[in-house]
Amino acid sequence: MDRYKTESYDYELPEELIAQSPAEQRDHSRLMVIHREGEIEHRMFSDVVDYLNPGDVLVLNQSKVIPARLLGEKEGTGAKCEALLLRPLDGACWEALVRPGNKIRPGHVLSFGPELRAEVLDKTESGGRILRLIHEGNIYEVLDRVGRMPLPPYIKKQDNDPKRYQTVYAKDPGSAAAPTAGLHFTPELLERIGEKGILVELVTLHVGLGTFRPVSAEDIREHHMHTEHFILPADTAERINAARAKGGRVIAVGTTSIRVLESAAEENGTLRGMEGDTGIFIYPGYRWKVVDGMVTNFHLPQSTLIMLVSAFLGRERTLFAYREAVKERYRFFSYGDATLCLKD
Repeated sequence: MDRYKTESYDYELPEELIAQSPAEQRDHSRLMVIHREGEIEHRMFSDVVDYLNPGDVLVLNQSKVIPARLLGEKEGTGAKCEALLLRPLDGACWEALVRPGNKIRPGHVLSFGPELRAEVLDKTESGGRILRLIHEGNIYEVLDRVGRMPLPPYIKKQDNDPKRYQTVYAKDPGSAAAPTAGLHFTPELLERIGEKGILVELVTLHVGLGTFRPVSAEDIREHHMHTEHFILPADTAERINAARAKGGRVIAVGTTSIRVLESAAEENGTLRGMEGDTGIFIYPGYRWKVVDGMVTNFHLPQSTLIMLVSAFLGRERTLFAYREAVKERYRFFSYGDATLCLKD
């Protein structure tokens, strides 16, 4: 099939394989090791250290999910409403999704309890709203008290521990969804990785909900990619460059870390420290600059994420691995199992 056709990235997934809860222990999820030119291995995630070599660099996204789902009512009518904060704008303003969208208009004021109110300022081109948040003190502390974790819509179970939808190294608040490949790591596993002589580096990319949206265009080259804010510190870039110069591989944890690295790379693969917004769309035909391997979960059909994996492994190889995952009863999506994709 045509690698540029969106339908070429479809696969059949039994609904019961969509994970509704995380593994009992983070690193006890399963790990499919996919060698681009070799075999497929079935391991436990704690075995990932066996595939990392001294001198390699493991790159993690330290963005922290904020409890951005807000339940409240419209002032004046008492009608129930909901808002999902997507990203901060200037001042106290945020871009958000609201429900019911057709009944929340500019000029309305939403109340989410005594600590937080929001004035609706404007609509966005994508159908969202611009909200001006009204509160006292630090907004992230307020959200910790009044907000809920914004789990993806395919997770129907609502009594999951919210701490499990957060990586153990999360630091910078700003994501509307978790960088889920990192959910499998424990402090102990990261310690083992460091003791083996593998450099662990942290970057930041705040995950937006565009991550989960399927591609609607028939030709993927016509898809308009969402943008996400990222930070690659200059000293981090220098250490990764130095490790690569000595022959170390760069293993990115999650598609978000990949987007940071490939966005900040020169054509020759040299990284430079930078902060900004990236709308990079990686699909088959992309020329990789930095990444030698990736840890990532199993992704939705026809999503930009499965296209990114296909850019690394090849579309046919990726879909073959996904069929194997279904056959072997792996668990899919945010709370599911992981893959380790390697060049050799």
